[in-house]
Amino acid sequence: MTDRDTVTYELKKGNKVVYVGTTNDPERREVEHKQQGKQFTKLNVTSRKMTDNGAKKKEAERLKTYRRNQGKNPLYNKDLDG
Repeated sequence: MTDRDTVTYELKKGNKVVYVGTTNDPERREVEHKQQGKQFTKLNVTSRKMTDNGAKKKEAERLKTYRRNQGKNPLYNKDLDG
């Protein structure tokens, strides 16, 4: 059986999405982003728990939608698939 412990999330600064990612520990990941100097006001979990592969696929789809609407990745996303 595959673990279903990974979620997708967004970092937001106000209403603006500045990062899209996946994690199995949102609280830890929020601290890591702050330590890296990312500027954001909130971490929003945007999915139910799923497999790591499922979460990465959902992350890539979310980034594709974001790029289609905004013409670029969120501020802190460097890759096309997350």
